[in-house]
Amino acid sequence: MRRLTSLLALASLAAACRTGRGYSDADVPRHAGMAPASAAPRAGDTLRIVSFNIEFALRVDAAIALLAGDPALRDADVVLLQEMDADATRRVAEALRMGWVYYPALRHRRTGRDFGNAVLSRWPIVDDARLVLPHPSWYAGTHRIATAATVQVGATRLRVYSTHLGTPLDVTEWGRREQLRAIVAAAAPYPHVVIGGDLNSRRVGAVARDAGFAWPTERLGRTTRLGRWDHLFVRGLTLPARDAAGVVPRARGISDHHPVWGRVVMP
Repeated sequence: MRRLTSLLALASLAAACRTGRGYSDADVPRHAGMAPASAAPRAGDTLRIVSFNIEFALRVDAAIALLAGDPALRDADVVLLQEMDADATRRVAEALRMGWVYYPALRHRRTGRDFGNAVLSRWPIVDDARLVLPHPSWYAGTHRIATAATVQVGATRLRVYSTHLGTPLDVTEWGRREQLRAIVAAAAPYPHVVIGGDLNSRRVGAVARDAGFAWPTERLGRTTRLGRWDHLFVRGLTLPARDAAGVVPRARGISDHHPVWGRVVMP
């Protein structure tokens, strides 16, 4: 019965994540907005990073209330969002008074809207890019992506990646490992890096850990009904001795994922 329940859950997930038309590099849109000015941080200050898959960006107002109101999430310095479109991203960024950049992976068949990842920041975003990941969906042929942004935090440049790896019915576990490995490879030139998002796996994070990243969310509780799928990884930054990361299990009715958060100490 447990196996049947898991298979039914995976089938439901596949139906929910059925893809649509992918974008080529030539026709992909870029959407962005600037942040209000923020005070410069000092060495030793901590930054709060949040990642949240807001299921198809359907309940944006409720997601904003959670991000702005929960003590573990409010006043985040960097927010990584998945399953977003440009308008939903703009609404969240404006409500939180953050700058933002968003790239879609595809035009989703279910919603008729773009489907992709965003980086929001209280600090200036000075560079950004769309990274197309390997191993397209076997049944749809569409690629997952990472949205990358370089955030200027005082004198430090922080490279941030918001990603959403393929589902278990899109690609194999090995394929998801290769997708994360592509992000790790793209991050290699940058001394200070954050990677986060929906990995659709609890084990694939070993790829980042083996490449020298700290994995503060490795032992958190479930972030979806299927397991611990949402994670953060950091390199070139120190984790605080206490309260380095957590999950906020208050997203019921907002999304099929719970947001995760982490803290890093500025060099």
